Amino acid sequence: MSVDPFLPSNLSPGVILILVGLFVGFLPGKSVRGLVSLGAVAVAILHLLSYGSAPMGAPVLHGVGEIFGLETISVRIDKLGIIFALIFLIAAGINAIYGWLHATRVEVSTGLVYAGAAVAGALAGDFLTLFIYWELAALSSVFIVWAGGSHASFKAGIRYLVVQVLSGLLLLCGIVMRISDGQGIYFGDLSLFDQEGQMILSSLLILIAFGIKAAFPFLHNWLQDSYPKATAVGAVMLSAFTTKLAVYTLARSFAGTEVLIYIGATMTIFPVFFALIENDLRKVLAYSLNNQVGFMVCAVGIGTELAINGAAAHAFVHIIYKALLFMSMGAVLVRTGTAKATELGGLHKSMPWTTIFCIIGAMSISAFPLFSGFVAKSLIVSAAAKEHIFLIWGVLIFASAGVLEHSGIKIPYFAFFAHDQFAPSKTGKPRPKEAPMPMLIAMGIAAFLCIAVGVFPGALYSLLPYDVKYQPYTVDHVVTQMQLLLFAILAFGLLIRFKLYPAEIRSQNLDTDWLYRVPGKGMLMGLVGGIALLWQNIWTTLQRFFAWWVRRLYATHGPEGALARSFPIGFMALMTAVLLAIALVMTLIV
Repeated sequence: MSVDPFLPSNLSPGVILILVGLFVGFLPGKSVRGLVSLGAVAVAILHLLSYGSAPMGAPVLHGVGEIFGLETISVRIDKLGIIFALIFLIAAGINAIYGWLHATRVEVSTGLVYAGAAVAGALAGDFLTLFIYWELAALSSVFIVWAGGSHASFKAGIRYLVVQVLSGLLLLCGIVMRISDGQGIYFGDLSLFDQEGQMILSSLLILIAFGIKAAFPFLHNWLQDSYPKATAVGAVMLSAFTTKLAVYTLARSFAGTEVLIYIGATMTIFPVFFALIENDLRKVLAYSLNNQVGFMVCAVGIGTELAINGAAAHAFVHIIYKALLFMSMGAVLVRTGTAKATELGGLHKSMPWTTIFCIIGAMSISAFPLFSGFVAKSLIVSAAAKEHIFLIWGVLIFASAGVLEHSGIKIPYFAFFAHDQFAPSKTGKPRPKEAPMPMLIAMGIAAFLCIAVGVFPGALYSLLPYDVKYQPYTVDHVVTQMQLLLFAILAFGLLIRFKLYPAEIRSQNLDTDWLYRVPGKGMLMGLVGGIALLWQNIWTTLQRFFAWWVRRLYATHGPEGALARSFPIGFMALMTAVLLAIALVMTLIV
């Protein structure tokens, strides 16, 4: 049942956040900025709901226009877009509360623009409109990385920006190729192969562009590189939008593309091993984010209605519980100044509410029954089983156990229990205070949603793209999941008891970033050294040449020659200008 929109129907709800974000950073006072941000989110949600119930069939299009003979669609309303836009807006509201006291002006402003770009991208009906918001999300989010304020965050932001811009360039190339082939710019289903089985290059470029932001294997390290270097507030913002917008675009364009099944399955596996040995708990969560997005990508690859419902449901709940985990670690960072496992422990004694909220997030991501992760992840696992893809089903089951090990247990255990690093009698350190009230409120809202969705999944299922005829709470589902979880807990306990669990040590763990940190750095330094040596040889040769020329002139004209008598100062000025010109040209060329 729709109601009359109180704003123009061709105005995307995301644009509301973008416009407010452009000026909110100039407002005085953190409370004023927080209220304006929350107000903008509330207006955007009301505007989204004013479109009414999303249709199951053909979408409703708003803001249809034309540019260079190409049809543009600023707002497309269907159930797939609505669920992603709604959860992006909910995440923006939680972020506004969480950062009430600690978000910088830059984070408040660019955070709203970033969230707005994700919302508008989820509702875009053509590739050109998507491209605009795709790039706006990249440009705004890099300022959130830089807001970390350290030299490491600045360098990580540069690398982040390069990767994000590369994604945009590939997307633009794919769009241009589609236009040149007369395929138009409607943002819908794409195929990787034509009827003759030939690869369609434009579709491949667009898939890679989406895959970069979804953090496909070997394209993923920008995530682990940048997210942990943001502030406590910034990491929460970053965790919500980029990768899930990529999942949405994959579901919109490449549902049923078989290669995504195997890409997604790989994504669920490899982060488990890196997360187990990682000391920085926020980086553990970044690897866990890879793992969880892998479930969604795998579901998109399966492509059935049940699987696409699973991808959308999992994205919805993941944004909430992943934000909750990042918020709990952010609160720890604010109060202790660190998120390293080797420097934490015993915080449950002075941060009990943060501990409880973290455990709720951990149980949600681990898919305990009665928590949100269970009612979403079971859709994906069931979809794999229903299609008889038993190898992938087994991989997803193993990955689920891995999630419990590194996010369900490791995060709360080493942060709030384990070795007590804040016992005054042992360390002399004062116990940190509980998290600030706005952070507790934001974590409380996220924790409530984790439990509410898990207990009442029907509310979530009603938002999914296809009609749901699925019951997660069957005896088989519950018993199988509890067996998996209990065995994983037992394994963790035994590993800790017999000291076989990977030790938490102060270290820099490398995966694909090894390529640019080790051989890449060596190649760059070798290139710089080679250029320096080349320039030194050229400069030496030029010096010798001019010295020879001066000696020849001296020998020809003598000390009182015409050249010496007529142009002593001018000659030197001319030679200096020539040398500078040569140096400038060589600098530009080399």
